[in-house]
Amino acid sequence: MEAWAGHEVPALPGTGQPLALYDSARRSVQVTRPGPDGATMYVCGITPYDATHLGHAATYLAFDLVVRAWRDGGHRVRYVQNVTDIDEPLLERAARDGEDWIVLGLRETALFREDMEALRMVAPDHFVGAVESIGVIAERVAALLDDGAAYRLDDGTGDVYFDVAAAPRFGYQSHLDRAQMLALFGDNGGDPDRAGKRDALDPLLWRGARDGEPAWPGGVLGPGRPGWHIECAVIALEHLGDSVDVQGGGSDLIFPHHECSAAHAERLTGVAPFASHYVHAGMIGLHGEKMSKSKGNLVFVSRLRADGLDPMALRLALMAEHYRTDRQWTDEAGKLAEHRRARWRAAVASPTGPDAESLLMAVRGRLADDLDTPGALALVDAWAEAALAGEGKDPGAPALVRTTVDALLGVRL
Repeated sequence: MEAWAGHEVPALPGTGQPLALYDSARRSVQVTRPGPDGATMYVCGITPYDATHLGHAATYLAFDLVVRAWRDGGHRVRYVQNVTDIDEPLLERAARDGEDWIVLGLRETALFREDMEALRMVAPDHFVGAVESIGVIAERVAALLDDGAAYRLDDGTGDVYFDVAAAPRFGYQSHLDRAQMLALFGDNGGDPDRAGKRDALDPLLWRGARDGEPAWPGGVLGPGRPGWHIECAVIALEHLGDSVDVQGGGSDLIFPHHECSAAHAERLTGVAPFASHYVHAGMIGLHGEKMSKSKGNLVFVSRLRADGLDPMALRLALMAEHYRTDRQWTDEAGKLAEHRRARWRAAVASPTGPDAESLLMAVRGRLADDLDTPGALALVDAWAEAALAGEGKDPGAPALVRTTVDALLGVRL
């Protein structure tokens, strides 16, 4: 599967600072320490049953900033993002609308690419669909069966489950008690009441073929399709190796998705933890409620673009609050961001300006501290106001600020 075209990230003088990020497993901000072969990151992608909404945009923006900060720090970055192009939500939406699930997935994936390109997100090195990965996923599920970490239900369905007893550290990432896990598991695609499972929390690895549902050859597993958690685990292992520096996604993925995918990966490789940092972006709400398809209150990036909101203003609006913060979207946020971008554009069009090298160092420092975008934006605001007031006589400052904002914040002025 092809990613979007992306764009060139300009180089800056000097080298950025080491990037520190909040790790959900350790519940603290820790410095990332990429190895000599570079930094690695796996970010869970979309299930393409609908268009890109603001929650998607905010999440992928956070990890776009991670890539930029690492590159600015001199690291080669290997970035993988998946597309869950076969799963229950996609099939359910296609059935509801009387549409072919393949056509639906292709169309929404194409729109997602357009939105990511418009928002100037750095493209992943590998943009990988679940369907194209089914063969290798089936092989890994078979390996878990051979290892005794998975089992078949004896009800004739061909379903295979992971035994959470095979993951003694299960829960280390989310820090939830069993009651909390069970509640979230049932609300987020799990089946705690499925008869025949060894443990209510055991996640599905392979769904045996059902009448009227798509299925693929699974070798010793029989025909079927993979579960969600094993999909991400295997794609990450195939493209990034036995462990990653960052596994990322929205905070709604902490449990069960990231907990289960890490358990799968660690059992397959014997390497723990699967990720040095489990990094999660906050949720975007509207009118005091979380955006969700069930509430029917999703705000789509394509709609905002069609209504005239500049994608760079949308980036600025989403960066106005910290990436880990649950926050509300308002029309006023978009208007304030458009005003901010206009002020910045006017400032970098000035013939001279205040010292930009100090600003570059300060912005690097804010972003290195767990992506403090509100602090970074405030620094650029102050420089812009000073430049517009005629302060500073450096003729090279406006160009360096323009490049700083482009390279580190992804905002084209």
